[in-house]
Amino acid sequence: MNGEKQNDPEKITIEIDGKTVKADKGITVLRAAKQNGVYIPALCDYKDLLPYGSCRLCGVIVEGRKGYFASCSLYTEDGIKIKTVSDELFSLKKTLMELYLSDHPNDCLTCFKNGLCELQKAASYFDLNGIRFRGKSHLNLSIDNSNPYFLFDPKRCIVCARCVRACAEIQGNFALTVSGRGFNSVIKAGWGKDGSFFNSECVSCGACVKACPTGALIEKGVADYGKPFKSTGTTCGYCGVGCSFNVETKGDSIIRAVPADDSLSNYGRSCIKGRFSFGYVKSAERLKYPLIRENIGLPFREAAWKEAFSFIAERFKNIQHKYGINAVGAISSSRCTNEENYLMQKLVRAAFHNNNIDTCARVCHQPTGYGLGVAFGTGAGTQDLSSVLHAGVIMIIGSNPTEAHPVVGSFIRQAARSGAKLIVIDPRETEVAKSPHIAASYHLRPLPGTNVILLNSMAHHILKENLIKKDFIGSRCDEESFKLWADFILDESNSPKAASKISGVPIEYIEGAARLYAEASAASIFYGLGVTEHLQGSTGVLAIANLAMATGNIGRKGAGVSPLRGQNNVQGAADMGAEPSTLPGYRHISDEKTRALFEKIWNVKLDGAPGMRLPDMLRGGLEGRFKGIYIMGEDIVQTDPDSNRIIESLKNMDTVVVHDLFKTVTAEYAHAILPGSSFLEKDGTFTNWERRVQRVRKVIEPVAGLQDWQVISGLSKSLGYNMYYYNSSEIMDEIAITTQQFSGLSYELLDKKGSIQWPVNSENPEGTPILHTEKFVRGKGRFTITKHIGSKDFISEEYPFILTTVRNLFQYNCSNNTRRSFNSLWYGQDVLEISQEDAEILSIADGSLVTVKSKKGSVTLNAKISKRVMKRVVATTFHFPEFKTNVLTSEYADWSTETPEYKVTAVAISKADAPFASRNYNPLFKGDEEIKSMFLDICKIFAPYPPEIAAEEIQNHVNKYWEPFLRKKLFEIYACDENSFKTAIKKAIF
Repeated sequence: MNGEKQNDPEKITIEIDGKTVKADKGITVLRAAKQNGVYIPALCDYKDLLPYGSCRLCGVIVEGRKGYFASCSLYTEDGIKIKTVSDELFSLKKTLMELYLSDHPNDCLTCFKNGLCELQKAASYFDLNGIRFRGKSHLNLSIDNSNPYFLFDPKRCIVCARCVRACAEIQGNFALTVSGRGFNSVIKAGWGKDGSFFNSECVSCGACVKACPTGALIEKGVADYGKPFKSTGTTCGYCGVGCSFNVETKGDSIIRAVPADDSLSNYGRSCIKGRFSFGYVKSAERLKYPLIRENIGLPFREAAWKEAFSFIAERFKNIQHKYGINAVGAISSSRCTNEENYLMQKLVRAAFHNNNIDTCARVCHQPTGYGLGVAFGTGAGTQDLSSVLHAGVIMIIGSNPTEAHPVVGSFIRQAARSGAKLIVIDPRETEVAKSPHIAASYHLRPLPGTNVILLNSMAHHILKENLIKKDFIGSRCDEESFKLWADFILDESNSPKAASKISGVPIEYIEGAARLYAEASAASIFYGLGVTEHLQGSTGVLAIANLAMATGNIGRKGAGVSPLRGQNNVQGAADMGAEPSTLPGYRHISDEKTRALFEKIWNVKLDGAPGMRLPDMLRGGLEGRFKGIYIMGEDIVQTDPDSNRIIESLKNMDTVVVHDLFKTVTAEYAHAILPGSSFLEKDGTFTNWERRVQRVRKVIEPVAGLQDWQVISGLSKSLGYNMYYYNSSEIMDEIAITTQQFSGLSYELLDKKGSIQWPVNSENPEGTPILHTEKFVRGKGRFTITKHIGSKDFISEEYPFILTTVRNLFQYNCSNNTRRSFNSLWYGQDVLEISQEDAEILSIADGSLVTVKSKKGSVTLNAKISKRVMKRVVATTFHFPEFKTNVLTSEYADWSTETPEYKVTAVAISKADAPFASRNYNPLFKGDEEIKSMFLDICKIFAPYPPEIAAEEIQNHVNKYWEPFLRKKLFEIYACDENSFKTAIKKAIF
């Protein structure tokens, strides 16, 4: 992790300057000296890098050996005796120091890094007050200002190569090099003629800036405003990695964000978004006051908080009086804290008096919650980040971590460079499949929508070759479920030959990847939205779980299943019960004992029936029975599927409330807009992909005066339900009281430990880095039959291409934040990636405007001819509202969770003359067809089971997840009731 030869906690005894001390076995003498408070000057050494030994300032004497030794590359031995200084050694190093300073500006008092510079500290150690040498120098070199976030001043560079090595060894980007030899050595970015950082392969992760010992590389915030005066530790508000940062400020100005070295979520690493893209917080476009209007045809007017709360509460009360208690609901936010998500679901259940609460997990990782919950007993990742370095094989499925989760991507690439084998399953070529010094052993490129048959065929080969872990299955898994699954998997319809015909992946690739995974001593699976955002998203997750259990790759270091969450608190929002069928801690709303606990603490009666999911609310809006929605921190028109359908539904509602940082696309259809607070303006906690709970601390005051939890509390009071909290810590205390997996959690514990992975309770007071070590949370692991069912969108003569949506390193989700930063200099518009072969057939040139048409609508995008995509597969992002990508995507969704099938949309492509996006709603279903289709999708999934088991599973699923209106309509369609439902199910299947 730190570039040490060995990380062994065993202690040895050494002697430094005549003093006997203890040191960790296997570390360098330089690190051992630092452990014991002994300063040895060193300029090329850096904690996260391998020994380099170029600066020659860290020389020491070893008793019994001749000469001097570089302490940065000399490893400790028990009993070794070290002398850090002698007259001769000091004189030699002092002369070296003078030579460094002879080619340096020596203007410490006006340097940006004054007081923080390691060169300055070393010069002070040698008590230098003059320089004897002055000749040819680099002092006439110009500053590279090309990168908008940091500058490079070669005059201050000592060519220690820490920046070069940080780029290579930490990030795996290899964007920097040392060019030239001897005196002509200089740091150069990339291979372009100008050698500038902006025009190089640099991804602006900031690793080079952080590693620089002088003022050669410095953040422009420091250059513009000077050194910060205050530092606040907090957690990044972008992706689900949950990097910890020390945000440094001067007054209310944010100077820089430095990744925390002691953080177990990122170990001092970062990406461009967390490191630099915080400028949106001070954007002039931030909402500063509540805005209200009677109808969407009128302009907004500013209102005080109290007036806005009363306006919203009165309208929601009137809706419920006129249309019924279930006519309103809310969407919580995976960008907001655990405490805020807890209050949002409490607001809905205690103040709205229904369970119509959902979150963005619905459109990304809800299949994870369902699939891993069914298989293992809890819908969360099973290991921690450090575990990846213990894996012999790493399988990455439907995820592009170097762009979507760059810190995790850097660890995967580090593991690969250290010998781990990679299996990549992705239609596109990604950097974990092929990049400098890395090549996946197998890169399987299936046609989008064929993950399940591909995973089944890998399992088929593993069973055929008898590569399963029988002892693990026998002791840890449910025997009956395994037998049913094994019989199903061994059918020839799941063979590599059959899968190859459907997925397009060669048989030898399938078999080779299966064998490599199964035979590994420890294998980890990382997956993302390329698994979950499918018609069979939940089935794909279950297939992954089946593979892990069959090969025993679960419950230990280096072996596990890790869902890479898209937004910073997707895991936490689900944990907090921001879902229509579960209370905090994943307890079903129908459980009377659980409801009684919350009813007692909340002092309110709770409804025991599942509430509406977001798609249910939108259907209800179109049908005129759902009339009011409160949307916190989600821009659903921009990010959710079938944008025109969403717009039509919102326009049909009586009251739409948007709670966000900016006037979003969704806010165009709002009656009230409440200003939100960014992660830098609030207190609370986030939970990342590892289940790691971390503190979020207020760095500056909220622009609009209130933190989001205070906004929710204020609205709740106007609705007639008081929430009594003085701070967010009290909310966490209530979470701990109500939810067993967090019963040992508190801000005091987090402040002491830095972070902790749930469950944290009396049984696990220190948290749980690895889940399912001795047994699964559910007891015995459950295998599930995973039948492949093709996507409903498929290539045809009219729509000959498959469109899949992807993400980009420089923008984030709907990009409301990153668009208001310099990140758009790198990626400023959505483009359509198309293969060279397809572009030639269509006579499309790189950069030309094309029309992309689906069954739902049309948009225009600029084409980008790319080697990353396969023939007949095109890809685009959805970051920019002016391009409206989600006009194309449909209401087709995962059979279990209604997570949209973003990854498979059949489209036609043609040349375009002018930018265009269709605005007409074009429904795919009429009347009750959609409800019937949803039910039949579930029936297809369970059809391979024996009839009685299938009927039982389907009935339980519908009862558990479908809201009452849907169930009522289903019973009407099949002319049945609860008692005769099983009979109707069997008829539908058989």
